[in-house]
Amino acid sequence: MLKLRISLRPRRHVHAHCDLPCGIYDPEQARIEAESLYKIIEKYHGSQDPIFRNRAIHLKEERAELVKHHLDVLWHDYFKPEHLEKFPQLHDTFWQAAKQVSKVKAGTELADAQQLLDLIDQVDDMWKATGGPDKTRVNGRPS
Repeated sequence: MLKLRISLRPRRHVHAHCDLPCGIYDPEQARIEAESLYKIIEKYHGSQDPIFRNRAIHLKEERAELVKHHLDVLWHDYFKPEHLEKFPQLHDTFWQAAKQVSKVKAGTELADAQQLLDLIDQVDDMWKATGGPDKTRVNGRPS
């Protein structure tokens, strides 16, 4: 019996945006985390305290992973082939944003963080133009 249970046990665990397709996708989540990156880098440069700076780097790396996660969920779950027809640069914009997150994670340049914010704004423009706020936000939420 033990062998049967072992053979039926899942071999790996997977994680999803949510437990069921909720339909809530919004670049605002990535933007908020990217703004945190920008502010963390500002504070990093404003301090000479090595302990504070180490904490800032640690937090920056955590927030960068969240930006990647939110962009990936939006890219893979919200955008559809018909959106690509309207925005042929969609995949390239997401690819550039993902690469930019890695650059921000690896460094401490404010210009890199600003470039990430600019790329997220481009994603946001495409999301809005494809009806994102109407499709994914709960009624009463401002656009």
